[in-house]
Amino acid sequence: MSNKRIVTKQSLPELIANDLRERILSGEMAEGEVIRQEALADEYDVSRMPVREALKRLSAEGLVQWANNRGGSVTKHSLREIGEIFDLRSLIEVDMFRRAIPDMTAADFARCEKLLDQMQVSYDQNDVSQWGALNHEYHSALYMAAGRRLTSEILDRISMQSDRYVRLHLSVMKQREPAQKEHRELLLHAKAGRVEEGCALLERHVQRTKDELLEMIAAKRASEGS
Repeated sequence: MSNKRIVTKQSLPELIANDLRERILSGEMAEGEVIRQEALADEYDVSRMPVREALKRLSAEGLVQWANNRGGSVTKHSLREIGEIFDLRSLIEVDMFRRAIPDMTAADFARCEKLLDQMQVSYDQNDVSQWGALNHEYHSALYMAAGRRLTSEILDRISMQSDRYVRLHLSVMKQREPAQKEHRELLLHAKAGRVEEGCALLERHVQRTKDELLEMIAAKRASEGS
């Protein structure tokens, strides 16, 4: 019997991309911040090649705007684009929730409950780094029974763009309690098979986040003159 254990191996560009992604999503690297390949290579104590590859990956994800030999910056979405991100989330997620509710099982409900408990711990510990990831994971769990793999892949990409704004919404605007309350109500509707009520709440949930975020970001940019 082999004593070898299977582990996930990550390349250097992947490790750097993962760290940079988290720095962007957490707000450590602000929108519009200039990215200098040489400075990052020095910071990570590597050559420029893995940094360049990492930035290409993040560019493909839409998190950075990058051009070889011309540098780049952290993507700064316009207010219209931020609104579009959340409009797309609403369209896709409401459709998936409507399809999922009739087919959700006890296992689906248990997974959602577990994630809600983990989210509560992250709120209590003020663990900003976990909020966006757990929020996305919970929403994905709500829709898993829909069995829409291609749609889920599209939603994953959109959620990547919205993650940093969701974190901002929860941290700066102190919206943890309303968000957590709505998350639990969504699951209650799903358990009771209340499709239309659940979908209506989900639509309001995403719309409220969008409206509050746009107001906050517009005010912040106006004060900064940007």
